[in-house]
Amino acid sequence: MDLFSLDGGVALVTGAGSGIGQAIAIGLAEAGADVACFGHASKGGLEETAQRITELGRKALVLIGTVTSESDLATAIDRAEAELGALTVAVNNAGIAGSEAAETMSLEKWRKVHDVNVAGVFLSCQAEARVMLSRSTGSIINIASMSGTIVNRGLTQAHYNSSKAAVIHMSKSLAMEWADRGLRVNVVSPGYTLTPMNKRPEVAEEIKIFKRDTPMGRMAAPEELVGPTVFLASRASSFVTGLDLIVDGGYVCW
Repeated sequence: MDLFSLDGGVALVTGAGSGIGQAIAIGLAEAGADVACFGHASKGGLEETAQRITELGRKALVLIGTVTSESDLATAIDRAEAELGALTVAVNNAGIAGSEAAETMSLEKWRKVHDVNVAGVFLSCQAEARVMLSRSTGSIINIASMSGTIVNRGLTQAHYNSSKAAVIHMSKSLAMEWADRGLRVNVVSPGYTLTPMNKRPEVAEEIKIFKRDTPMGRMAAPEELVGPTVFLASRASSFVTGLDLIVDGGYVCW
């Protein structure tokens, strides 16, 4: 349906080298957008993402940088607009996780998670909004987590959970600030997802528990985050802003 088409659009996806970010970048291209893929050079995967996008007949651009750097973000957006065209969609997916008991967690670890997950998303939104607001149009989608709404059983991650809660409320705040200026801001909050990090042999037992505790009895594939993101990026959600769309197989219902 044309309602969900992103033909003629230009998207920027942070953390596009693997997992959910890679799946979303490719999915946006499938919906018709040209895509700028932003991420760390050390993480790898960006070239693979770009190749898969070009195989779909769309333009792709690899952009190296970190979301905690204002200059990296500004340079990336300048290049994306110069080489692909005016930015219409941004998906801020880059983030980090970790697990450690609260009573022994160092301030350094706490700050690192919040620096990337909260400040990094804010700086990304800020840089994207500066070009989108000037044209009174655009859609920003921030990737949070169901952990911003609930506390995961058995996982000690107060720093991660609180960072994702901050992303959700920050996104709502930005959505209201920019609502009358043509820029929509929404959130997609994944539940347990089968990313490369969760395919490691050492977490096999945890995976069994994740599946058991999810009403649908399984984890999401990264590609299952594409549909919700395309919806929020497209005209199909033209009257939607400030939404936290939880995609969790029913987990938060329990």
